[in-house]
Amino acid sequence: MKEFKNISRSRAQESSAAIERLYVTMRHLFNRGFYKPMGVSGETLREALLELRPEIYGSIAEEKVELNGLLYVIERLPIGIEECRYINLTSDEGYANSHFKAIVPPKRRRNCYRIDDEQMNVEITRGRSDIYDILTHLTFIFIESHKIKDRVLIDDEGKVSRDWEKLEGVVNQTKKLALIDREKAISHASNVLGRTFAEVQDIYDKFATTEAPDRFLHVIYWLGKLAIEEVVDNNKRTITFSPILRERLGHHIYGEIWANNIKKVLLENGLIERPLHVISANMHSVMNSLFAEPVLGKKYKESSEFQLFEDLSKSGNDTLRKKVEEYAFKQGMISLPDQSGTNIDVQVFDTAKIDLKKTVFAKAKVQKGNEPVIIVMDYAFGEQAFETIDELLKPYKLEKKNKIFLDVDSVSIMGKAGILEGGKGDIMIPCAHVNEGTADNYPFENELTKEMFDGNGIPVFAGPMVTVLGTSLQNKDLLKFFHESTWQAIGLEMEGAYYQKAIQSAAKIRKSINPDVKVRYAYYASDNPLETGSTLASGGLGTTGVKPTYLITIKILEQIFNIN
Repeated sequence: MKEFKNISRSRAQESSAAIERLYVTMRHLFNRGFYKPMGVSGETLREALLELRPEIYGSIAEEKVELNGLLYVIERLPIGIEECRYINLTSDEGYANSHFKAIVPPKRRRNCYRIDDEQMNVEITRGRSDIYDILTHLTFIFIESHKIKDRVLIDDEGKVSRDWEKLEGVVNQTKKLALIDREKAISHASNVLGRTFAEVQDIYDKFATTEAPDRFLHVIYWLGKLAIEEVVDNNKRTITFSPILRERLGHHIYGEIWANNIKKVLLENGLIERPLHVISANMHSVMNSLFAEPVLGKKYKESSEFQLFEDLSKSGNDTLRKKVEEYAFKQGMISLPDQSGTNIDVQVFDTAKIDLKKTVFAKAKVQKGNEPVIIVMDYAFGEQAFETIDELLKPYKLEKKNKIFLDVDSVSIMGKAGILEGGKGDIMIPCAHVNEGTADNYPFENELTKEMFDGNGIPVFAGPMVTVLGTSLQNKDLLKFFHESTWQAIGLEMEGAYYQKAIQSAAKIRKSINPDVKVRYAYYASDNPLETGSTLASGGLGTTGVKPTYLITIKILEQIFNIN
């Protein structure tokens, strides 16, 4: 048993070292300005990722192509990137005002622009975490593309297998495939990928778009094609970082614009000197918690407690959502769609304009003339959490060097996270955030407790959580170490330590907000990376996340409204 523990710990240490090498290498390549992912300059990145073998990338270290990991990555990259030999990471440099059409990946909020047949520009406005995220995903798909090349390239002169020739013929035709032709193509693709016919068939439609039902074949073909050309023609794919991006990164340019836009709206509406409560959440849970009951409550009187919220969360129920939103605007909600480049939308709720007696918060105890103002911000991404909250908590600078200090009463963070004990939909209440890869630890007094959520039929876990440098870089050995060692971590997420760093800095060092500001953190589990088949690559939560989302949201609002 002792020998096993030593082996396990050693593997965790190797994984930790691999993550450190990945980030040091990515920073070096960023400062250099360009690199070739499958050339000598990208070798350290590839080797570190292969040594790490993250759970989300499944069989990355095996000969067969990883399908679930490929789907996860493709959903977070712009459509068409598999065809591009040149990928240019840029800042916001004016492409929005050009004829180029923005391409937004289905599962990542970033604007991308197809410049020509060979080049894709990707806008980075969310900080270093965004760069780490996209470079990791690109490294993965390039490794997978060379697996395809290894299976179809017969000799160094470019002769390819019959399966590849057949696949190429199918991809180059324009008509929609009939069922028999599609299954023939799947048969050839399965040989190219080293996967069974059934495995390819199961995932095929998940790659499809309305315009491209057979996109899976297209993605596989172009990944393999460019990999073959890298070897046969020495035509290497290249990733570049624009000079403007390198100049701007780390200077809070977008976060400052975003925060000032919010403060300007607060000032214009006479709200800036009222008690402020910041909530980082999605753009529907606070609004629905406040207004769904008065708008739709009669229809759901005989239903279960959360049926109303489940129906609002289902796709196709736009009419219901619209009714709630229209009522919210009548009750004083201010919507601030992002125009700064952070991709973080904001809602402002002036509770003085809300008839709380008609809501589920009828017992609210609020002081007349001093009613809370709630600022709901959409999720930040990794290090972007520090940039945005750091700027938001600073005093608002007016003309003639005047400043308005914000009366921030609380900051609440509600979001999804990976769990290390339990399953999807369970709730985690952290008492500290441990920042992976650094010596930074952030203990805090959480206004939310485990006991508040007991008895609701959802397992609740309390303890420290790890703020990881990238959720797609974690593997079982490293996560087991955090969970089973004296750290006793209950989960992992990407923003907690950065939020707390900004809050502590504003409250304790800069003294720009109340030093006794209340903080609340609660997460619901989107995945369990320690369980095979339960990683982020296994799919979404569906309606499983509805109940924990609203339990947490309602508990935060009850505390803001002083409901015991």
